Amino acid sequence: MTDHKHLKRRVRDRMAKTGESYTTALRHVTARAGHHHESALLRRVLGGGLSEAMLLGLGGGIGFMYFVFEYAGHPPMVTIVPQAHPEPMIPRALERAGIPYESRQTGSVRVAERNLRAALDAGRLPICRVARHLLPWRPSLPFPDPVDIAVTGISGDTVRVHDDEPGDLPLADFMAAWSALKKSRHQLIEVTGGAAGTPDVTGAIRDTVAKLTGPVLGNAFDVNFGLSGMRKLAAQLADTTGKQGWTRRFADPGPALDRLHDCLEVEYTAPGATRPLYAGFLAETGHSAAATVYREAGRQWSRVAAASAGRESLAELAELVAQAVRLEERGVEVLRRV
Repeated sequence: MTDHKHLKRRVRDRMAKTGESYTTALRHVTARAGHHHESALLRRVLGGGLSEAMLLGLGGGIGFMYFVFEYAGHPPMVTIVPQAHPEPMIPRALERAGIPYESRQTGSVRVAERNLRAALDAGRLPICRVARHLLPWRPSLPFPDPVDIAVTGISGDTVRVHDDEPGDLPLADFMAAWSALKKSRHQLIEVTGGAAGTPDVTGAIRDTVAKLTGPVLGNAFDVNFGLSGMRKLAAQLADTTGKQGWTRRFADPGPALDRLHDCLEVEYTAPGATRPLYAGFLAETGHSAAATVYREAGRQWSRVAAASAGRESLAELAELVAQAVRLEERGVEVLRRV
């Protein structure tokens, strides 16, 4: 399985061998590790057909959520989600693609296992939402974060799954991970048919614009989403005196800078804050002007990530993020004309 903890070491090893810049080496390394989790997983379950970029766009495309979470016994933890959020992407992509599916959920472990085996017996690859911190190949986090994986088979007491790569879990361990999320306990998505109709591209783009401009949740936390969340990140990076500014908030900024890098290139995203892959969706659907803007926005977010990994000053990071925000504002204006 892809080990995110060692990503930067692998990138720097490649830089030493090839002389590439950090951003270029990163793209080569992450290309081998996989691209975008949900859309790549769904494409595998569908057996090809729609491109990864198309599935990403139909699933909501890009977004932006920025929070600094506080957990007992841990330093403040930065989390940025650059893809569409918080609505799950896979069911939305299937709906907009016109692909029939069934979604099941139960509080019963016995019924859940029966549903899983029935889907496999029907020759399908069910998608299950599990607690990522209970997957042994995933880096640990101080909170129970969900992740979608596909189940490809059960042999005896071993469950074969596909996360970013194939892997095996004892049945008891799989059921524990599948049972650990209260809101999506034993959630199973089973694709029951092929594509039926023309993908709803316009609806997908309009939804992306709505999530970038808000409101997203309809409460006070909306300030952390979309363009507002990006501006908040830039402001807090630049703030040297306030309690929420990174200068005062992080006694040791190293872990926060590492987390900023990973959230823009690896976690909850595709490289470049998901913008280059979304540009692929826009190009594929005939929106070349918007695609050009988001390709550049992706390059800019990768510059932010590289500067974070390179331990540039918070002031320099703030300016890089501010430049990214200006590109994002331009992108939204272009998308509004679609």
